[in-house]
Parts: sequence; structure tokens; C-alpha cells
Amino acid sequence: MSALEIRPDDLSGEATRELVALHLAGMHENTPAGHVFALDLSGLTAPGVTLWSAWRGGAIAGIGALKDLGDGGAGEIKSMRTHPDHLRQGVGATILEHIIGEARRRGMARLSLETGRGPSFEPALALYRARGFVSGGLFGDYEASDFSQFMHIDL
Repeated sequence: MSALEIRPDDLSGEATRELVALHLAGMHENTPAGHVFALDLSGLTAPGVTLWSAWRGGAIAGIGALKDLGDGGAGEIKSMRTHPDHLRQGVGATILEHIIGEARRRGMARLSLETGRGPSFEPALALYRARGFVSGGLFGDYEASDFSQFMHIDL
């Protein structure tokens, strides 16, 4: 299996746009109405958000984004998604490590994320926990709900 190439992505390519669409569809399929906080194309190209795509052999393998929360060194992980053809091949872990490294390089002291509950979220939760993220309180503009949960890691 060839190595992954992680690169900044401006979302102009069809493969990246298709993976973002797949991510959004999955979030809407597995999340109650009003609780989907995944960013669409306009959100992923907004100021303060950087998206990276992972490529293997010319095929997109995954995406992940870092949002600068602008509150003194905090960031948020957004839109982590592995392409179905590349599941369980370390893509998510590689993108997560890249985002953590970039957050450190930018001087962020903490990374947070919001995610859901249920079987479809368990693989991502296991990845975040294995990397040291712990459950914690609200951050940013989120509101508490029975579906959302929040994780954090100090850098």
C-alpha cells in the first residue's frame, strides 16, 4: 500500500467535493434534525478554516479541517472523513496527526471537537480517544443536547 500524501485543499476538485457531500449526507443520515454541525463547502472555505485532503495513488482517501476559534489559541477539528474505499487503513489517524501538528505549529494550546452519539460515531470516537482526546464541556457556539458530545485535548 502506497503512502498517504496530505495536502492543503481549496475544495475546487471534484473528488474532494464528492467526499464532502458524502460526509454531509452521512451526518444527516445519522443525526437528528437540527443537530448537524458539519460544515458545507462555504463553511469549509470560510476564513479561519483550513482543509486538508489525503491522497493515495491518485485517489482521495480522506479529509479533515482545522477551524481557528480565535479565542486565544483554541482550534476545532471539523469534517474528518475517510473515503469508504480506504477505511481501516490509517487514513483518519494520519489526517488527525497532521491537524494536531499544524495546530501546534500555529501555537494553539487546545483542540476541541463536537460529534454525535450512536454506532455510526463509534469508530471516530475510538480514534479520538486513542489519540488522547477526553470528553468535556461545551465550547464555541454549541449548545448542550442529548445527541452532541464534546472532546478536547491540550496541546
